[in-house]
Amino acid sequence: MRPALSDYQHLASGKVRELYRIDDGHLLFVATDRISAYDYILDSEIPDKGRILTAMSVFFFDLVEAPNHLAGPPDDERIPEEVLGRALVVEQLEMLPVEAVARGYLTGSGLIDYQKTGKVCGIALPPGLVEASRFAEPLFTPASKAEFGLHDENITYSDVIGLVGAVRADQLCRLTMQTYIQGADHALKKGIIVADTKFEFGVDAHGRLKLADEVFTPDSSRYWSAADYREGVVQNSFDKQFVRNWLTSPASGWDRHGDRPPPPLPADIVEATRARYIEAYERISGLRFDDWIGGTV
Repeated sequence: MRPALSDYQHLASGKVRELYRIDDGHLLFVATDRISAYDYILDSEIPDKGRILTAMSVFFFDLVEAPNHLAGPPDDERIPEEVLGRALVVEQLEMLPVEAVARGYLTGSGLIDYQKTGKVCGIALPPGLVEASRFAEPLFTPASKAEFGLHDENITYSDVIGLVGAVRADQLCRLTMQTYIQGADHALKKGIIVADTKFEFGVDAHGRLKLADEVFTPDSSRYWSAADYREGVVQNSFDKQFVRNWLTSPASGWDRHGDRPPPPLPADIVEATRARYIEAYERISGLRFDDWIGGTV
């Protein structure tokens, strides 16, 4: 018989996930249907989003070579029935205070940095780049890991050395780039560009660096249609950028720079977001989302 969620100690709430203690060395990592944008948790939820994020992470944890924090299968008997399909049993790690960001294309905060300074995270780039320009080689562009409710800030590689030391910074950079290239190459074969993605890493009891949290999900990555890709314009996406674009459009009536929180998402935006997340999973994994566990719980 599976345990109840209430049998575990609740440790923390994030924007999207809940964390529980299973025992001294293992945690229950639960993805919810919440969605966040611009450092706000929106009032609207995206049905099945927690299951999609979990399914995508499991697929990529298996695909890439980086060691990871998974400590059991997605139907592990330690997972309560009420969160089956959107929870994972993971190894407890000492998390690094760095968001390990890999970029293959210029967009988002990287584009803003470039337009101001000609650089991204201290890396000088050629002049004349525009929205969605492809880099000659992917970049390691780390960010600080902000407290809940605050915004992550781009930092330089020297800053990373200051936070974790030169040896660990080198390991972090190399493993980030290796993992990004492996995942992005696979997605491109399926017709999807991974423009950028964000990883989190932790250190286990033996000092080994391991991939943690989520990996290559539509929340942590920018997914673009390879068939529609065109430099200089905002791309057709299969990720959270679709929600950001609606929030900053005249249709939402919301001022991102004001004091008012974002409005609820209209039903059609909710359904379109869910459909895009599912399409990304099915195209990249080659699996049917309807076959993922937990659908009838």
